[in-house]
Amino acid sequence: MAEEPSRLWERFGAAWRRLVVEPAPTRQLPPEPSESSGVERPWRHRWDHLPKRTAGFGFTHRDYREARRRAEEVARLTLGDDLWSRLRRSGHLDLPSRRYPGVTYRLRVGKRIEVLSAPGVAPPWPYPFLCINPTYPLPEAEFFAHLYLYVRDNEDEVIRVAAPQPWDQALGRTF
Repeated sequence: MAEEPSRLWERFGAAWRRLVVEPAPTRQLPPEPSESSGVERPWRHRWDHLPKRTAGFGFTHRDYREARRRAEEVARLTLGDDLWSRLRRSGHLDLPSRRYPGVTYRLRVGKRIEVLSAPGVAPPWPYPFLCINPTYPLPEAEFFAHLYLYVRDNEDEVIRVAAPQPWDQALGRTF
């Protein structure tokens, strides 16, 4: 049975107000009891409004310097002194693929993943770079440490989320 026209207009008006008139609700989740501990949970917020390669409004030069210093410490502790020294010397770390024989992922701080294939090995993607950006702004060195662990320990997830790209460039949500 069809609805009455007045009821239909009421429902249309309510939907219109929700979509157009009323402010959109934020995607911020309700606070958890443990948030009073001072632990940051940046993945619980939206970051689309920020310009690329920034940490947000109100971040001072001193804040960037301190965040980058802490990020390098996190990366060094994550990678270990040997890998960290090798990264500092060569500017990259190479990880052989466990999924694709003859394929190596070249990881560089603040850049896309470069996919290298041994001679005679067909690359698994049509383009030589894979783009993965963090969900929220992070210092380049800290995201590098995350990415290293993902490529090393969870290659299938990297394959699932990475976007093949024909060119190299700096990552968008790192600073």
